Amino acid sequence: MKVLVTGAAGFIGLHLTLALLNRDDEVVGLDNLNDYYDPALKQLRLDEIAKHSKYSNFEFIKADISDRPFMENLFAEHRFDVVVNLAAQAGVRYSLENPEAYIDSNLVGFANILECCRNFDIQHLLFASSSSVYGMNMKQPFSVADNTDFPVSLYAATKKSNELLAHSYSHLFNLPCTGLRFFTVYGPFGRPDMAYYSFAKAIDHGIPIDIYNNGDMKRDFTYIDDVIEAVVRLSQKPPKPQENKITDSKAPFKVFNVGNSSPVSLKDFVDTIELSMGKLAIKNYLPMQPGDVPVTFACVDELISSCDFQPSTSLEEGIGKFIHWYKEVL
Repeated sequence: MKVLVTGAAGFIGLHLTLALLNRDDEVVGLDNLNDYYDPALKQLRLDEIAKHSKYSNFEFIKADISDRPFMENLFAEHRFDVVVNLAAQAGVRYSLENPEAYIDSNLVGFANILECCRNFDIQHLLFASSSSVYGMNMKQPFSVADNTDFPVSLYAATKKSNELLAHSYSHLFNLPCTGLRFFTVYGPFGRPDMAYYSFAKAIDHGIPIDIYNNGDMKRDFTYIDDVIEAVVRLSQKPPKPQENKITDSKAPFKVFNVGNSSPVSLKDFVDTIELSMGKLAIKNYLPMQPGDVPVTFACVDELISSCDFQPSTSLEEGIGKFIHWYKEVL
């Protein structure tokens, strides 16, 4: 297959690209290499792809999905079979500082992806959503059948909007679409703005770490290898109208939780990093931040029934692999 991976120099984009090359796919990776965090890490990821034995099947293009004329030309030239849209402005707290970046990338850019998929007969569009769409929903675990009409951050609102737009295109133009609600993905080559990465770096350098809500929060931490296994399996299963049993919709559209289904408290999370680092953290306790939610907990029944897979890497194993990478590479 010929696959477009947007956000290819991102964390999930790197690992997905490597997995697709492993199965002999032809991959075009697109990324704008913005400076939301240090672009040197993005280049490090591209360098990792360059080490792959099937690197000749990969082409990297620096571009922005919000550039509609460019995207139309890209789709016309390459005639992709499958598109995986991971490109987005990430981060909950940053959306309070720079909302325009979220509108441009997550809304305008995603609309361009949808238009190109419609116009160039893409067989299957997979796109990154987020566990943040569940907002302050107190029902646990989060099910894909739950109401997600009340996001509490702009980032979450844009991801919910992606799901709505994709469903509309799926319904109107028979475009098979799969939404991926990722739950706190972590691992080697991860984003430095994520807690596990920033905590490890701070502990390493003896810098205090900020612990919000006095550590009284839980997250469904999902190791990157589990995420990629789920995405690769789902990429081979474009949804069909009769498969959608969650709603009355007849569109070829499905949404999946991609999570470990085993939430861990922030306190235990920090303890695990300390143990793996062999060093204690200096802790600075702070109240809950705007846009944060107290718990994320994924019900993955749909994922299991659709592709016979459930993420299961323990936090101890996953953090251990991340810390090993951190110490070896950085």
